[in-house]
Amino acid sequence: MITQDKVHSLYGLDVYDNDGDRIGTVGAVWTDGAGRPVWASARTGLFGLNESLFPLQNAELRGDNVVVPFDKATVKDAPNVDADHDEPLDRDEVRRLYEHYGFRWEDGHHGFADGGRDYADHDWEAAGHGGDTRGAVDAGDGAMTRSEERLNVGTERERVGRARLRKYVVTEPEQVSVPVSREEVRLEREPITDRNRDAAYSGPDLTESEHEVTLHAERPVVGTETVPVERVRLGKETVTEQQEVGRHVRKERIEADLPGEQDRTVG
Repeated sequence: MITQDKVHSLYGLDVYDNDGDRIGTVGAVWTDGAGRPVWASARTGLFGLNESLFPLQNAELRGDNVVVPFDKATVKDAPNVDADHDEPLDRDEVRRLYEHYGFRWEDGHHGFADGGRDYADHDWEAAGHGGDTRGAVDAGDGAMTRSEERLNVGTERERVGRARLRKYVVTEPEQVSVPVSREEVRLEREPITDRNRDAAYSGPDLTESEHEVTLHAERPVVGTETVPVERVRLGKETVTEQQEVGRHVRKERIEADLPGEQDRTVG
């Protein structure tokens, strides 16, 4: 149970569902006539441009997080209520929220009772939006507090892609010039001289004979072997760049009615 003294500490806290999934951040809080927190909005979507209302019944503060007993889809699909206007919730809006979250309008056993009255019987014209007292006059010193929204810009880490290395085999032609040698027959004639005369006359005078010479030649032989040529790995680096973000913010203006002067805007 989130008590009244925790109202102002809720703004900007992360909202998580009952499965631990982040829904958004608290943008506004609605209280009942007694100032007790009853509803809050979770800013969701890109840059938190959407706001979904959820009941603070059974919600818990766990550190800097608000944990609700609903899943993320239930909260994000809640009926659309314009949280940008500083207005209390009307009866129809409350009834639609009751139906969405499965509350019974007539029994009032949901932790919203006020002196025995059902939540539906509250005077919601008196229920503040955002849990503050904007527009109220401090009777102590006659001063009026002017408030405005400020942009709280941060970053969140998300997965945008994956990279992987994949190795595959391709076949391509490759031409290599290889020198080869071969033997050829060359006819050599030598005249009869004193050095070879004896060999020349050692045989019969007239005969028939044959003599064979074996020729050899080289031929290319092609084979392959696998050798390592390089190593490849994936590396990551962080690149920081500037991005412009923005949204509409609400600011209070105070007009003073002074005797003898036209309306004057202060701040």
